[in-house]
Amino acid sequence: MKSFFSKVSILAILLLTIFLVSEAQQCRPSGRIRGKKPPPGQCNQEDDSDCCKAGKMYPKYTCSPPISGNTKAYLTLNSFEKGGDGGGPSECDGKYHNDNTPVVALSTGWYNGGSRCLNNIRINGNGRSVVAMVVDECDSTEGCDADHDYQPPCPNNIVDASKAVWKALGVSEDNWGGLDITWSDA
Repeated sequence: MKSFFSKVSILAILLLTIFLVSEAQQCRPSGRIRGKKPPPGQCNQEDDSDCCKAGKMYPKYTCSPPISGNTKAYLTLNSFEKGGDGGGPSECDGKYHNDNTPVVALSTGWYNGGSRCLNNIRINGNGRSVVAMVVDECDSTEGCDADHDYQPPCPNNIVDASKAVWKALGVSEDNWGGLDITWSDA
């Protein structure tokens, strides 16, 4: 009988451990931001960027999904040029980058406080692959203000890419804007 209780206890501990590990690997919203209507002309909608809507609640994240050899993500389009929809200069180097250079911004969790700054990642999508340099954060914790061009916080699974990345993946221009991809550190 003692052996039975011992086995049940071990099974219960094992199941609890599996549950806690899977809970820790999930990335849930860390809060919400209430949207504000941007002042006239203050939200750059180049590349079909969204502008915050007054009163709408937007989720914010301090985490991103776990990274693997082929991390699933959603590729979006961003201009890293001065005056582009990316807003100010890149976080990693304080510079603007030409749209013909393969550069990306990563969601806050993947950006990881800048630990991937100026490192390359490999992006796989549309049957092709491209290497791009991480130059910025796609902020998942803040948004709907002047610092973020009155755009909502990024979702937690975004690789925000320059036009060069989209061209290298062979995506036709009329389909630029959103694509399911995988990525890994290069």
